[in-house]
Amino acid sequence: MLRKGCPPATTRSRPEDERGFKLALPMTVQGRDPSGRDFEEETVLDYMSHSQASFVLKNAVILESQLRLIIGLPPKLSEDRDLKLIIRGRVAFLERRREGDASQRVSLALESRYVIKPEAQTGTSSGNGRSRS
Repeated sequence: MLRKGCPPATTRSRPEDERGFKLALPMTVQGRDPSGRDFEEETVLDYMSHSQASFVLKNAVILESQLRLIIGLPPKLSEDRDLKLIIRGRVAFLERRREGDASQRVSLALESRYVIKPEAQTGTSSGNGRSRS
């Protein structure tokens, strides 16, 4: 059962229904919980395509809420520089992981714009000066 305030899954396609990549990349998710409080959570990207991303969150979110992902790019893709992919999207699908586990699998419909920045410019440091792309 999803946390109170979390609507059931939508009819939009799940990430595996389109071509993409199963990735295990570290990332930070920034957003607001159902009560409107800002959160920032470290997690791991599970899957990404040109239009969707999938990952697990401990923080509750609701359908259509906007999230910001800050994804650490592997050294091979970033030419050995510490670069982060910053992209936003809206929650399109929520799935309970298992009974008794408050975390949920989140599928995000990605915006078409994205930013790649060096780590020092991503705004993931302690609270002040979050840069929103």
